[in-house]
Amino acid sequence: MEKIMIIDDSPVQAAHLKNILESDYQITTVQEPQMGLNYAREQDFSLILLDVVMPGMDGFVLLKKLQEEVATRHIPVILITALSDIENEQRGLTLGAVDYIYKPFHPMIVKARVNTHIKLYQYRKQVEYQSMTDQLTGIANRRRYERVSEQKWQEAIRLRVPFSICMMDIDHFKKYNDTFGHPAGDTVITAVSATAGRYLRRNTDFLARYGGEEFVVFMMGDSSRQAFEQMCRVRRAVEELHIPHSGSVSEWVTISAGGTTVLPKRGDSFDTFLKIADTMLYDAKRFGRNRVVWNDENMRQFSE
Repeated sequence: MEKIMIIDDSPVQAAHLKNILESDYQITTVQEPQMGLNYAREQDFSLILLDVVMPGMDGFVLLKKLQEEVATRHIPVILITALSDIENEQRGLTLGAVDYIYKPFHPMIVKARVNTHIKLYQYRKQVEYQSMTDQLTGIANRRRYERVSEQKWQEAIRLRVPFSICMMDIDHFKKYNDTFGHPAGDTVITAVSATAGRYLRRNTDFLARYGGEEFVVFMMGDSSRQAFEQMCRVRRAVEELHIPHSGSVSEWVTISAGGTTVLPKRGDSFDTFLKIADTMLYDAKRFGRNRVVWNDENMRQFSE
């Protein structure tokens, strides 16, 4: 079931809307605007029904806050109001609302409008998923990485949890392509991404194809040692695939990885730490490849 949140300071009005929709959707009702904003940040809602007239923070202010945040701006919002003048309707639509539902409610109209916007949201998600998925491997592509990186970084700052960034690539991949051909190279890229994906499947993990034979990984909430050991398991698993490499460089296909773990705070730059991870990858190659090099929270380096 798609999830819908109703934000209305009136329990009676919220219950009425819930009764209209709960047979088709999973409904969450919230009376306080700030709590609604927090829920929108933390949960995966397909639609928000937002009352305009509320004490403290009205619906227009909350809508503006929802539109300003990366984690919530994608959620369609229908405004619920008794204000039927053109100026208020224009204001809401300008701020980013997708529709209006006027009080008193007409159940069939509420259902029809909600159904329409849920279908539009599902279609948009499908199109976005296809545009942000690497066609060869099925994992996230560079475009999705660029969107998720800032979102995850801000989430780590807000939750005050460690954030790990790792860059990894396939060792001597050009030599592999030259020896076995590009179709075989594509098979190797797919095998490496699938192997890494088996170890990076938590909702706090993120794996993307950065370009060519290079991948980027995020891990949230893990210490530097935990993140390092996870990537060591990925490295060993790839080697244990026993995919033959060109004998002049290596017996098997292997990967090198470099990462860093930081407890980010406001004002810290994601790009700064991405560069540190890239430097660790460079060191892994410089030290002989088929290894993981890590930079911990205290800027100390260790490797396997």
